[in-house]
Amino acid sequence: MSDQAENKPNFIPTEPELIEAGFDDEMALDDARRVKVLSPGMLVFKRFIRNKLAVAGLVIIVFMFLFAFVGPIFSPYGQAQVFTGEAIIPKDYAAAIYNQELRYTIVEGEEFTLSDRAQFILALGKGNNSFTSGDSIYYFTQEGENAYRIMQLEPIAEVMVGIVTPVNDAKVPKAVITAYEAAKAAKEDSFVVDGTIYHITKKDKGDQISTEHDVALAIMDTFDAYRQEYQPIVDSYDFKLACLRAINQGEDKFIVNTKTYSIESEDGQYTIYDASGNEFAAISNIIVNPINQSEFLSVEFKSAARKAIEDRETRFTFPDSEGNLITYEIGRVLNTFNIKRDTQAQLIRMFEFPSREHPLGLDNNGMDVMTRLMYGGQVSLMVGFIVVFFEIILGVIVGGLSGYFGGAVDTILMRVVDLFNSIPFYPVVIIIGSVMDTLKIDPRQRLYILMVVLGILGWTGVARVVRGQILSLREQDFMVAAEATGIPTSRRIFRHLVPNVMPLLIVQATGSLGGIIITEATLGFLGLGVKYPEASWGSIINVASDAYVMTNFWFMWIPAGMLILLTVLGFNFIGDGLRDAFDPKMKR
Repeated sequence: MSDQAENKPNFIPTEPELIEAGFDDEMALDDARRVKVLSPGMLVFKRFIRNKLAVAGLVIIVFMFLFAFVGPIFSPYGQAQVFTGEAIIPKDYAAAIYNQELRYTIVEGEEFTLSDRAQFILALGKGNNSFTSGDSIYYFTQEGENAYRIMQLEPIAEVMVGIVTPVNDAKVPKAVITAYEAAKAAKEDSFVVDGTIYHITKKDKGDQISTEHDVALAIMDTFDAYRQEYQPIVDSYDFKLACLRAINQGEDKFIVNTKTYSIESEDGQYTIYDASGNEFAAISNIIVNPINQSEFLSVEFKSAARKAIEDRETRFTFPDSEGNLITYEIGRVLNTFNIKRDTQAQLIRMFEFPSREHPLGLDNNGMDVMTRLMYGGQVSLMVGFIVVFFEIILGVIVGGLSGYFGGAVDTILMRVVDLFNSIPFYPVVIIIGSVMDTLKIDPRQRLYILMVVLGILGWTGVARVVRGQILSLREQDFMVAAEATGIPTSRRIFRHLVPNVMPLLIVQATGSLGGIIITEATLGFLGLGVKYPEASWGSIINVASDAYVMTNFWFMWIPAGMLILLTVLGFNFIGDGLRDAFDPKMKR
């Protein structure tokens, strides 16, 4: 035995020799011996990272957070930045209409009110040549087709039973009385004495003798000056009256303020020339006015437009101030002719397809879709996390108190939960959305109110889960020991019971995040979420409610839909992974 003992190796190997021989005592993370001494958190983490779907979900969520919160930092565009571009578009330049209403030219210093005009139209319709408006008596004569000269009568005397009584301290010459009697016998309603016209009108049971003075012209035609400096003369009462009288009497000349003008007629339109033979004004029953009232339309342009309208043409050409021929389009809407021309204008670049400058194109407001998706992700993710946090806090407090105390406390709190479960979600949200629309709540404040509403209406599920778990945990030995040591009730609930429920709450929270994001997207799609210019994935995808947009502009709704889909899947994958990781029966 001693010889054998002497033959055995008589040395102890050093640590480097053991390492070299493969006997290193240091254990790796996946060493079977170490798993037994890992902390519960490390066990959960190791089980979680073994789940490929859970890791994929975590990668998706990390990407979404980077896209939503880091992406805007590097984006060259703002959330509400509108992109515009120059384009040639047909734009309304002028409008024309066949005049069917009388237009009034008032004598300088006189007035002819709307009520006066209404009484004149009534008298014209009844075939009378005089009318009364207020305390004034008016008389009118026809100066041409659809042209009337309106005069106001000034009473000078009243005749009752053959007795002439002056009024307003007027002097009535004997010649006027003699002429009145002759006109009365001849059954005439006017007479002339020394170049002054007198009118006979009925008043009460007698007659009234009046002089006249001009008040207004009522005409259908419109007078246009060939040059802007001519317009005051052309618009004057004397010019129009002299012109209308000449046309009515078939004359080709007339005089106004010692100046002679000549008239030429062609196709129902009249052109007036001054003494030098220059075109001075034009008369027509087609009114042509510029859309921009600060712009002056030349008579040549108006004449070209009128001729095209009368010839029933849809376009005509006319040179601009630089001599370039411009094509004008004529479109008719009811009785109005809209005259358009191609104009360079700044337009919003709506529904622009993806390009290098805008990888996901531009939306219906001319905003970059990718940038809107980044900022929309901030809203959707923030709403999800804040609402879940609010639900957990409220649910843990109510469920913890209900499960621990039981009895009457449990009954009261659970009835409160039932009450909240009985509230119809979407009707309440629709009512609140309508109230906020009426009050014109700021878009950012709408977001906060939305989060509060979602949290208040969604905490009951967490409360029921916490109550059920605490009911089963409060009778276990560790809680009996905690109670025996005199630990306060609040500490027993929130330091011993609630932490044992947290794994289940974490799983439920990750699962609820996806549901809340979908709820926010649904509300945004229905127009009940955040409002323009704020963006959320739901409000962005709202454009898909238009069938034309949905079928022709895929980039408007598919990217937002994919982001919602991936985010919800990511949270669901993480929730499933955490559920499996917290399951103590899972195989290692």
